[in-house]
Amino acid sequence: MKLLFTGASGFLGQNVYPLLKETYQVDTIGLSQQDTYQFNIAGGVPEFAEKYDIVLHAAGKAHSVPRTEEERKVFYDVNLQGTKNLCRALEQSGIPSALIFVSTVAVYGCETGKDITEEHPLEGTTPYADNKKQAEAFLTEWCSVHRVRLGIIRPSLIAGPCPPGNLGAMIKGIKTGKYLSIAGGKARKSVLMVQDIARLVPLLAEKGGVYNVCDSYQPSFGELERVISHQLGKGRPFSIPYFMAKAMALAGDCLGKKAPINSSKLDKITESLTFSNQKAIKELGWLPLSVLDNFKIE
Repeated sequence: MKLLFTGASGFLGQNVYPLLKETYQVDTIGLSQQDTYQFNIAGGVPEFAEKYDIVLHAAGKAHSVPRTEEERKVFYDVNLQGTKNLCRALEQSGIPSALIFVSTVAVYGCETGKDITEEHPLEGTTPYADNKKQAEAFLTEWCSVHRVRLGIIRPSLIAGPCPPGNLGAMIKGIKTGKYLSIAGGKARKSVLMVQDIARLVPLLAEKGGVYNVCDSYQPSFGELERVISHQLGKGRPFSIPYFMAKAMALAGDCLGKKAPINSSKLDKITESLTFSNQKAIKELGWLPLSVLDNFKIE
């Protein structure tokens, strides 16, 4: 079967692409010279040379907070307009039988919570969450009109070699000795092994649906710190009490974006936020990989 993969040159793509090639004939579209189609879907409608059976749409902008209206616009150009341009191209080259969209748990807008399900209202208000919500709505309508089986996955924090975002920052901090554990790292987070996205593709292509995807075990920051420290050959990070971290965060609020920690970052580190994967397990027959057993930082 022929599969078109958007976003194959990013962190997710670099880890998923080799696994997909074992099952599918894979073409890619993106900004890398290695892509089959070197094209920016945020800026126009590409032309595909053939029809694809499955489309895995993972291209998107994340892991930054826009500070200007121009930066906000980039999120919508990439994540929403890029999705619309992709679909217009598929209308011209041939409608696929299945389309799989990599969304995010950010659509729920939750800062804290336990075992949040797909039934939770979509209340995310950040530019990233909002344009992912809009892209989900657009694809739901488009796939219905064109009779395409739509699979939407909402990953939590994604783990894999050289990860971006907060997990990457944790690794860098522990490696350089500039990371402090806070209050023993008791807060729990949902995490997904990046390889699981490739394992989900055939299941989603067959059944479709909307699913949270993460490991069934929700590791604590302390457990992730131990795994990372062990692989780096480092001792456990020094832990400071919450009141001390709070004082540092308040100071960071005054210093602005250059501060290593502020109140928003502190809340994310010290408050648990987990999601339920039971729908995906029951409906797709999917068994997620254990993050603590499989996470390799390099």
